[in-house]
Amino acid sequence: MTGSMRRPNIVVVHWHDLGTHLPAYGHDVEAPHTDALAQQSTVFERCFSTSPLCSPARGALWTGRYPHSNGLQGLTHRGWEYSEGERPLPMHLAEAGYRTVLVGLQHESADGDRLGFAERLSQGSHRAPDVADAAARWLDDRGPDDQPFLMVCGMFEVHRDWPADRYPPDSPDQLTVPGYLPDNDHTREDLAAFHGSIRVADRGLGVILDAVRRNGLDDDTIVVFTTDHGAPFPRAKSTLYDPGVHVALMIRVPPGIGASGPRRETGLVSHVDVVPTLLDLVGIPVPDDVQGVSVASTLRSGFPASRREVFLEKTYHADYDPIRAVRTHSHKYIRNFEPRPLLDLPPDLEASPTRRGMGDAHLAPRPPEEIYDLEADPGESVNLVDDARVETVLLDLRERLESFLCSTDDALLRGPVPVPVVTTGSR
Repeated sequence: MTGSMRRPNIVVVHWHDLGTHLPAYGHDVEAPHTDALAQQSTVFERCFSTSPLCSPARGALWTGRYPHSNGLQGLTHRGWEYSEGERPLPMHLAEAGYRTVLVGLQHESADGDRLGFAERLSQGSHRAPDVADAAARWLDDRGPDDQPFLMVCGMFEVHRDWPADRYPPDSPDQLTVPGYLPDNDHTREDLAAFHGSIRVADRGLGVILDAVRRNGLDDDTIVVFTTDHGAPFPRAKSTLYDPGVHVALMIRVPPGIGASGPRRETGLVSHVDVVPTLLDLVGIPVPDDVQGVSVASTLRSGFPASRREVFLEKTYHADYDPIRAVRTHSHKYIRNFEPRPLLDLPPDLEASPTRRGMGDAHLAPRPPEEIYDLEADPGESVNLVDDARVETVLLDLRERLESFLCSTDDALLRGPVPVPVVTTGSR
């Protein structure tokens, strides 16, 4: 942006634990407002979070830097924090004259001042109806203002649990069970409740988009919809398999910025690309330490996203579980740094109805390395690490991952990553 042109506003709505479980991504769930937004947006079909758990995924989304680089390698409420000097998106935008406001949920720091927002609303409830109402009131009350704004709306949904009085469930018999889950009564009960939570969150999104529209902001506001990581089910959340890191990302740009119009983008994109993309779209230089790459040209002109690979990581969730991975269009290579079970379920999944119906096969030992042919085996069910037919691919991906970890100075290469020291009484 040059001269006296006003920079566009930015509204970001993010949910918890959604993955891609929306009709826009092929799932049979009722979510008309996300579906309508998808029809107005660039829908990134293959966007991946950097990590399959909350704080690390969100930290990378807001800084454009990987968890092992920005310091947020585990959950904030377990003592993890950004490294000193980390600068999330609101700080960059505030320096360029943006008014910045957070409505609802954040899970990146125990110190809200480190997030960079000038205003923080709806601190009492992070539920979708309350977040949406607070966001709509802020938009209605802001009045005439030449100052562009960033509004980030964080909803607790669709994190567990899903009580029926708050989230009326779907009919368990009428839904489709994703291929990575066992199809039985336990899983169907769980998915039916999950669908109820999605419907409530979707209505919240609709309230926010209605407020943007009635305040005459559609033509000068970038709208971003995403989530932190994969769905809260076994072999999804807390794993580096696609259901754990494949996420919804829709970006609607106003006519003055984007000429490509609504479309679906099949190229690989990472959450670390969101910060450089937004800065690029509004004409702010991207800092050198941002590790993502801008896909603004995809939004402006429809050029394909050009990533060769995305990098994925997990270090701590409920306990130490260091894993790193690289995913290309055709293959995924996973390196497991510690002996662990095949699936290390976090507490919310261990207590889920789905867990009751899945037996204990997931407690078998995990292999040190995994490689999957995603074209022949999209469910990542056959580990080909000992198959000579993929030896060349294995060597290539092993080298790519090693090079990435070295170039970004991942401390895991030097040994186990220590847990933060938390002062007694500080949490």
